Amino acid sequence: MEDIPKHISIIMDGNGRWATKNHFDVSEGHIAGYKNIRPVISELSSIGVKFVTVYAFSTENWGRPKSEVQALMELAASVIKDEVKAISEENIKLTHAGELNNLSNTLRSDILDAVEDTKNNSGLTLCVAFNYGGRQEIINAVKKIILDEINVEKINLELFSKYLYVPELPYPDLVIRTGGEFRISNFLIWQSAYSEFFSTPVLWPDFGSKEINEAIVDYGQRQRRFGRR
Repeated sequence: MEDIPKHISIIMDGNGRWATKNHFDVSEGHIAGYKNIRPVISELSSIGVKFVTVYAFSTENWGRPKSEVQALMELAASVIKDEVKAISEENIKLTHAGELNNLSNTLRSDILDAVEDTKNNSGLTLCVAFNYGGRQEIINAVKKIILDEINVEKINLELFSKYLYVPELPYPDLVIRTGGEFRISNFLIWQSAYSEFFSTPVLWPDFGSKEINEAIVDYGQRQRRFGRR
């Protein structure tokens, strides 16, 4: 269907508020949030979406309480081990956007292994933006261009895009944010310049088929002009 976005990116917001609402510790909210990724991805794949990028951990999230950050790191490692086999069985290809340098050796290795183990899968591509910041991505791209001594006359939009974290991904057609906020929060700020935006008040752990359908229907009613009349 032509009204189905090829690439959807998701700002998965509201895990902490979901935990508070349900009288749980914040860690339970993050667990519920991570558990919701695969069913959402499976449904998006079933309706024809080809690429999904999820905002799992931002560079700004390091500013949260140390105990929460540590719990998130441990949860990420656990999710990778528990979910990669199931994701691969669904023919999903994993890729990563973000910095690996300041992650633990174990987590970094787990991420790289997951990408390697699923690289030949031919179904939906799931990009996990973990330790990701849009501004840092742009700065890193500039640094790489300088190091490669690219002639200034050759620098254009196409070349610059090749220096981003995952240059093979098409730009997102639709950005979905859960939790009722309307901020882009440093997420894919280069790539989403002309993306459509959909915000739902539903908290991420509760995001499901109903909200997916609402977002797709809303997207289908947009007229994408990309600055043209």
